[in-house]
This record gives sequence, structure tokens and C-alpha cells, in this order.
Amino acid sequence: MLKPSDVDISQEKAELREKWKQLTGVYPLPSYPEDFILDIILYRDLVLLNYVNERFLSQFLAYAKGEDLDRLAELYGIKRLPPRPAITTLRFALSKPITIPKGTKVASKTGVIFETIQEVSGDTQIEVQAFCSQTGSIGNGFLPGEISILLDPIEGVLKVENITISTGGADTENDERFRERIRLSLERFTNAGSREAYIYHTKTVHQDIEDVSVFSPQPGVVKVVFLLKEGEIPDTQMINLVKRHLSDEKVRPLTDKVIVSAPMILNYDINLTYYIHRKDSALVSQIQERVNKAVQEFVNWTKSKIGRDVLPEELIKRVKDAGAYRVEIQAPQYLQVNQDQVAQAQNVSINYGGLVDD
Repeated sequence: MLKPSDVDISQEKAELREKWKQLTGVYPLPSYPEDFILDIILYRDLVLLNYVNERFLSQFLAYAKGEDLDRLAELYGIKRLPPRPAITTLRFALSKPITIPKGTKVASKTGVIFETIQEVSGDTQIEVQAFCSQTGSIGNGFLPGEISILLDPIEGVLKVENITISTGGADTENDERFRERIRLSLERFTNAGSREAYIYHTKTVHQDIEDVSVFSPQPGVVKVVFLLKEGEIPDTQMINLVKRHLSDEKVRPLTDKVIVSAPMILNYDINLTYYIHRKDSALVSQIQERVNKAVQEFVNWTKSKIGRDVLPEELIKRVKDAGAYRVEIQAPQYLQVNQDQVAQAQNVSINYGGLVDD
């Protein structure tokens, strides 16, 4: 397949000039108006070539994007996960027995609105789930008590507030994650309950599910451990969503007992001292900034995948790549992480030891 980058522009331009001379008898020098016309022709040819290439590649799973990927997914019988609203539990304190209508609106101080999902009645207190009126991650992360402004006044309500952290809001599934699910989707046709089939079905539950570990601790038992984006540990609500989905008879082989859980956390500390070569003395502040970033990336790297070991040599490499000349590590030591565990940094200490010579 010929790509625009494979085209020798100089050679193509020379051929166009020769062709023009054959047709008109005039060889268009760079100062001629005709030469500018040839530039336009060449540019249009490259644009067309690029378009043809893009349309050709869009037929393949590895290259398709956006709507092309959606259409390709139809051949596999699956769809992109749509955006979802965050959910929380609201508690209404009452002065008398009343009914809270479905769709009652309660807002945060920042103006994000949540609506109750059903009609509920009570005497002194009512608890009910509520969805954010906007889909996406905008409704996530409100701590208990931060959603407390009743927008629909109801006689008898003394106070309202959320009693759980709002979670579960997600944007439309991105291309890379959708592409991975399409590849895994072929495994859903197996009747044996393969590891990839369980990974596919688990990731289908919610687009925030980033990593899944599936193994059998004993015959007839399948354990599914999953992790959310950016290494976030799933809460009970998310675990129950996955558990309900995997318990469906169309998903789970009848002989399998499925256990769903969050990964166990293995904490580790980082305590290192690094030195910068004297020849880089003018770059100390930039290197310090890059080192801090490299350590944070290492922290994110370890917590973003279940079963990823803590490797001191990986940390040293990242710090040296950031510009440090020498690195002394007191912690961490090598830490083996099992397939149902995830490593998370607890205490991080980064010390600059000064300038050194060879």
C-alpha cells in the first residue's frame, strides 16, 4: 500500500514538469505560473491518496476509528458503551410522614443535579438512590453531605444530603477500549467459560473497568478480580454490578461458581536519594521536576494493573532516564504481587542529594 510519506515529492514534481513540456512545449521553471499549477495538482493527488488510504484502513479493526469502528463492531454483534450518569444515595430527614416523588431534584453547591429514581414514602427518614442528570464523570466524587440543596421544595422535608460518594459516571467508551472489547468478544461464544470470555463480559459492564484478572482457585470456582481507571479500587456498588452481570445464565457456564471482588491492596513505600552530574548543574530544576514526575508515573504504573510486581530496577531506570546521574534506593525492595492483588505506594520520599562528579 502506497502512503503519502512514501512519495518522492521531488521526483513526482519533475515528472509533472516533463509531462507539461510534452503537452505544451514549455518547460515550467519554478518562477513560471504553470509551476504553481503543478504544485496544486501534486497536493491534490497527495490528499486523495491519503483519503483512499484512510478509507481502506478503516475496514480493519486495528485502524478503524469513531463511526467506522462502530460499523465494524456491528459485524461482531456488539456496541460501544454509552455514557452513564453517576449514582448516589440520598437521605431525607422528615418532620412528618410524606412521599418523595420520583425525579425529585437535589443539587450540589457547584450546581450538579441528582434526581431520585423512584417514588418512596417514610415517616421520619427516607433513603433513596439518585442519578446525576448529566452523563459522564461530572457527577463522580461528591463526598457525603456535598449534595444537599433541595431544588423541588417538599413540605415536611427538614434536610437532604447524600450519604455515599457519588460514583459510576462515565463518558462514552473510547476507541482503544472498544477495540480491545471487540477483539475479546469472539471469546463470548465459547461454552467453556474461557478467561478471555470472562474478561470481555466484565469489561462490558462499565467503561471505567480497566484491568481484569480471572483465575480458578479450585475446580468449579472462577474468581474475577477487577480494577478501575487510574488504579481506583471498585466499591461495593460496582462489584455488585459485575456480579449480577456475570451471574446471568447466558454469561456464566452452569458449572461455574463465580466470585467477584476488588483486588487486595499491597502497600509499599518509596524512599530514594538521587544525584545530578555536575555538568548538568544548569538543568537542576528541570531534572528535579522530571524526577518527581518519573516517580509519580512509577506509582501509577504499579497501581494500574493487577498482579504487577514492584520492581526497584524499574524505578531506578525511570529516575535515571529523567536525568539523574546516580540513584540510591532504600525502599522499595522487590515485592511480588499475586494475581488477586495490586500494589499501591503509601509513603513517598524523594530526596535530592546534590551535584556529583564521575
